Amino acid sequence: MKILKYLALFLFLKGCTSNFDWGWYIINPKNINGLTNLKFLISGFSTTIYISVISIFFSMIIGLIVALPSLAKNKFLTGINIFYVEIVRAIPLLVLILWIYYGLPIMMGVSFSPFTSGIIALAISDSAFQAEIFRAGINSVIKGQHEASSSLGLNFYKKMRFVILPQAFKTVLPALGNQFVYVLKMSSLVSIIGIADLTRKANELVVTTYRPLEIYTFLILEYLVLILVVSYFVRKLENKLKYK
Repeated sequence: MKILKYLALFLFLKGCTSNFDWGWYIINPKNINGLTNLKFLISGFSTTIYISVISIFFSMIIGLIVALPSLAKNKFLTGINIFYVEIVRAIPLLVLILWIYYGLPIMMGVSFSPFTSGIIALAISDSAFQAEIFRAGINSVIKGQHEASSSLGLNFYKKMRFVILPQAFKTVLPALGNQFVYVLKMSSLVSIIGIADLTRKANELVVTTYRPLEIYTFLILEYLVLILVVSYFVRKLENKLKYK
């Protein structure tokens, strides 16, 4: 947490030396308006975490499903994996969010709520990266493990569930943790379709208070704290699995 202290000190010194009239009173918990604004900004935490967790869960499932065909020797199945990964990675997340929310109802007559649209877009966008992570993790398991599983008479499903995937998961855990951090940061883009996450709350408060610098600075601190906490727990889980 030393980073937060240094950043706070920097902002304080910068505010003392600059001619800009800082308005930290806007989120000062010592006055009623400041406390109300502070609670309003913090209330976006639950939505950001909720949408990120659900998105990463579905992106892992889709990514694993997409990764499995790449393990086959069939060129057609391998081509499906390559096609999906390359196409999805080439589409900017913001464009995908807007297309699912605004374009899909026009094209197919299927409409989703802003929250559902955000989850779908985040899950699809991240699934391409998850597919590559799982593919690399599964390929990192030594060939002897595959041969031993087959010699025991395990079918493909049981071999993956009980032998290969548990070993691959330990290998890819750091990469999965990084992807969760990535999804947390990218979830800020769903604010454009009206989801009341941290970024949306900050935007709404800026419109009513006209103090963008202070509010967006606080928004940076919110994301910084959130991501540092997530990174801490991912690192603890990684170390725990390492010594098992």
